[in-house]
Amino acid sequence: MDLVQQFIHFFTHLPEHLEGFIRDYGAWTYAILFAIVFAETGLVFLPFLPGDSLLFAVGALGARGSFDVWLVSLVLFAAAVIGDAVNYHIGKFLGPRMARGQRVRLIKQKHLDRTHEFFEKYGGKTIILARFVPIVRTFAPFVAGMGAMSYGKFVLYNIVGAGAWVLVCVGAGYFFGNFEVVKNNFELVIVGIIVVSCIPMAVEVLLARRRAASRDEAAQRAPGSSDQT
Repeated sequence: MDLVQQFIHFFTHLPEHLEGFIRDYGAWTYAILFAIVFAETGLVFLPFLPGDSLLFAVGALGARGSFDVWLVSLVLFAAAVIGDAVNYHIGKFLGPRMARGQRVRLIKQKHLDRTHEFFEKYGGKTIILARFVPIVRTFAPFVAGMGAMSYGKFVLYNIVGAGAWVLVCVGAGYFFGNFEVVKNNFELVIVGIIVVSCIPMAVEVLLARRRAASRDEAAQRAPGSSDQT
């Protein structure tokens, strides 16, 4: 429980912790940020890392002069692109095993199913849209590697999606992160970012359940209607 509380505290006080990293590690902070974003996007079993809020906090600190905002944006962009590329190849490697029914520990089937639904609805654009949806962001390149997309096509979507994600999140932090109302209520802002990020995923889950229920109702009515005829 202490570990969970520490993670929550770190998560909701990102600017303070990042400033501490800058004091303690200097330029190595850029490497730490690269590692965090790479892990969230590249390692399919770490979908819970604070991507959106981290980028927002980095943008806010960039506006204060704590980071070179252009350099840190480039570092985060590279981490996001490389992470997704690694994740794609992990999916390509593990895909045949999972297709044969072999379960892979630390990878939850429900997350894979949810990401498959995104691909069915949005196709290749899933790689771009998923950047703004926690959990799906981590699983989208993995599912693409399992056979949902060729690598050539994936590369294009990967670069566009990573650029849009970093530009929007870091840019929002840079322009809005130092408003007094935001600085004084940063914990609430972080929670708001999480909630807004999860809305598309929640909507997709609800719509998927409604579609499944409609299919079940149609299947139940079909035999009865055929009997009447």
